[in-house]
Formats: sequence, structure tokens, C-alpha cells
Amino acid sequence: MLDPVFPDFSLKGRRALVTGASRGIGEALAIGLARFGADVAICGRDFRRLLPCREGIETAGQKAVPFQLDVREIQAIKPAFEVAVKKLGGLDILINNAGVEDVRPSADVSEALWDKIVDTNLKGAFFAAQAAAAEMGQQGGAIINLGSLTSGVGVPTATPYGASKSGLLGMTRALAAEWAPASIRVNAIGPGYFRTELTEAFYQDQAWSDAMLQKIPAGRFGSLDDLIGATVFLSSDAARYVTGQMLYIDGGYMASI
Repeated sequence: MLDPVFPDFSLKGRRALVTGASRGIGEALAIGLARFGADVAICGRDFRRLLPCREGIETAGQKAVPFQLDVREIQAIKPAFEVAVKKLGGLDILINNAGVEDVRPSADVSEALWDKIVDTNLKGAFFAAQAAAAEMGQQGGAIINLGSLTSGVGVPTATPYGASKSGLLGMTRALAAEWAPASIRVNAIGPGYFRTELTEAFYQDQAWSDAMLQKIPAGRFGSLDDLIGATVFLSSDAARYVTGQMLYIDGGYMASI
């Protein structure tokens, strides 16, 4: 009988970078990674809004490196990452979380709105992944992209967002296949219905909220800490043979439709 090799979920000594960490999911994941042992660089469009996240990382006993970055400014990504990674001492994990959403009928979507959403959620994520991969070096690392239920299903009034998140799933698979020989794993998580500042517009409609809750087998909306375990797993050596996957964290929603 072979001796089992027990998986290692620890992130001690790892260096992570989280985009869009000034609020919501990004802030929760950055602090979650720190609590499992990682030092974390965090970025967002407003440096001041990163300060609570920095405090949470430092309270967990880990190093925090905040820096300002709008991922739509493609030429700024690589130099900003280089400076942050130098302060961290290396890079092992990227959480591609920066994102925007605007809910409106497709007939009312302007070119400017389309570009804002797709450039942030998809184009910015690709170039962030490219910059991170260049910093990971021979040891490789883990990239986790923040997908959505709209990566797999159509949601009315969320066409640009759904297009960006569907594209993100395709990007995840393509990069996973291309970068596996370099020991860089690329996966995605797909949060279900989580009430955050970004998604608050949906929850303002009580009828929609009540109807959607009936469709979730778990009987509740997600809380941000529901996302941490999957993110830690995909960032750790426990997932060393997992790449190109989308893990939905949705209380059973996708399984039930």
C-alpha cells in the first residue's frame, strides 16, 4: 500500500498580488490569503480605499504592499507590478479580481460603457496575468481569475459584463494550457450571488432578490468568507495538479438550472 501524500494548504512564505482589493471580494481574499501565511500586494484605483485592507493584512501578521493602479491603463500594469513585486521579494500568486459592472438593458449600452466593462474585466485581467507570469520566474505560481455565473449562463441586462466574464473563462483555459510547462497554474472561481457594492443594484429590487433566493439550493446568498477556502486551495500546493478549471461557489445554483 502506498503511503498517502497529504496536501499542503499553507501559504507560508508565499507572495501574492490582488487587484481590485479596495473593497468587497478583493479585500476579503487579500486578507484571507494573509491569514493563511502570504504576504500580499494590493492595488486599486483609489489608494486611500486600500488602507483598511492593508490594516487587515498587517493584523494577520503579514506584509502588505498597497499601490494605486487602474488596470484599464495597460501600459501602467507591468511597471507597477515590478515595483510591488520587488517590495514583496517575489511573486507566487495573482488574484485577478479588478472588475466593474453596470446593469442596464442591452439597447441602452453605449460603446463607452462596453469598453469600460470589457477593458477592466477582461483586457486588464489578461495584461495583469501577463505581467504576473513574467515575475513568477522558474518556480512558477498560481493565477486565479474572478469569473462569475455569467461565465456560464446568460443574465438579462448584464451583456457587457457577461461577455467579459465568458471571455475570462476562455482566457483561463488558454493560459492554463500554454503556461502549464512553466509551472504556472491558471484557474478561475465563479462566485454566485454575493451582495457587494458592485452587485448592490440587483438587490435593490426586492422582488428579484426574493425570487433569486428561491433558486439557490443552499437557501441563502453567499458571504465573502465563503470564497476564501477555494481561493486558498487553488493558490496552494494542494492544487498543484489543478489548472484550467472554473470552480463555481454558488450554493448549488449552477447545478440546479
